[in-house]
Amino acid sequence: MALIMKKHLSIALLALFITTGQLMAQTAKHVIFLTIDGFRPDFYLDSEWKTPNLRALMKDGAYAKGVNSVFPSVTYPSHTTIVTGVQPAKHGVFYNNIFTPDGAQQQPYWQDSSIHVPTIWKAAKEKGMTVASLYWPVSANAPVDYNIPDIGSLGDQVREQYSLPHGFYAEVKKEVFGGVDKINAGKNQNVAKIAAYVIKKCKPELMTIHLFSADGAQHDVGRYGKQVQEAVADADAAVGIIIDALKAEGIWESTVFLIGGDHGFYDVKKTISPNVWLKEAGLINDLSTGDWKAQFNSAGGSAYLYLKDPNDKVTVSKVTALLKAQPDSVKKYYRIISKEQLEKGGYNPNIAFALTGEQDASFSTAITGDALKSGKGGTHGHFPDTKNIRTGLVAHGPGIRKGAVIEEMNLRDMTPIIVKLLGIPFPEVDGKIPAGLLK
Repeated sequence: MALIMKKHLSIALLALFITTGQLMAQTAKHVIFLTIDGFRPDFYLDSEWKTPNLRALMKDGAYAKGVNSVFPSVTYPSHTTIVTGVQPAKHGVFYNNIFTPDGAQQQPYWQDSSIHVPTIWKAAKEKGMTVASLYWPVSANAPVDYNIPDIGSLGDQVREQYSLPHGFYAEVKKEVFGGVDKINAGKNQNVAKIAAYVIKKCKPELMTIHLFSADGAQHDVGRYGKQVQEAVADADAAVGIIIDALKAEGIWESTVFLIGGDHGFYDVKKTISPNVWLKEAGLINDLSTGDWKAQFNSAGGSAYLYLKDPNDKVTVSKVTALLKAQPDSVKKYYRIISKEQLEKGGYNPNIAFALTGEQDASFSTAITGDALKSGKGGTHGHFPDTKNIRTGLVAHGPGIRKGAVIEEMNLRDMTPIIVKLLGIPFPEVDGKIPAGLLK
């Protein structure tokens, strides 16, 4: 009788685990998610780019023709969506840097505590997995075993202080780079060498890696040019180093390698400073003393209207009228993103509305000077509904359906993919696994 009751209890518990989503089959023993900052689908779809490793993985695995970013389509909010599966309104990281209404210098979001929802790092750790992360945004003090965080402009000393385990950054400088004073992480292959060292050291079940020189190159010269070609080739070589490390440790066949990004890029031909119009209209007098009613915070290809009084509908109407009163030769460079669009997309809830650049325009927070100037280089940050601002995804390994082609997906879909592959319990997310990607 006791045996029968025990059997029935086991069946009941099994049913409970299945219905609550806590019992998940693990497809891969290891998952590595590597982002190439400023990663565009044409880097692997067009033969003009020197990316043999990416194309080999694509041929033997799966890929997406386009991945929609978040808004603003910039690095820190995007990377946070990748590891949480939710939009910025939920995870709380709205820009690369935290908005300061008094005009003071903005500091980056960099502590894991800035993220208001669970991450895949935490979920994997709670399942007893070894987790590593290299140069990932908003990851300082994240619950991982090996970590060198991206800390923005705070300096190498801060990065060393927050690397895990204690002394790991110094260890890497000595063991990987022969005792250098500073690691040149702007060279993608150097980051890959650190990843290879970590793979050899602990064979992490989950690893997130961020490469960023392709972003810097595109900011400097735009979408095309020798500098961009070299940075993309360097990123592809980094992919090759990691593949070799996985093979050397005998875990290549049990690893899913995901190569994605955070946003695409636009060339910059014009720069708009909408705060100039607000100052001329008497809506900004002195930010440092709080003498303002409205101001725009810019994020590359977008700008965000903050109100000193969030309920000040009169000022919203004034700003809207100012924007609509500009001549067509100016209005063609921006598009208004309404409060309703922001709410529907899951974006910053603290603003009245936003602007996104059109016809290769970017934004500045300048209060004086010309409101419209010529621009150069490249940028991102635009509303994620255009082809140029899309990023990409290449997927390879056990559980990935070979030959699968995803026409369109979203950054928030990355977490459910990883969760499914590793079989780790995770709360409900905004994203979903694209149909046909997994076996």
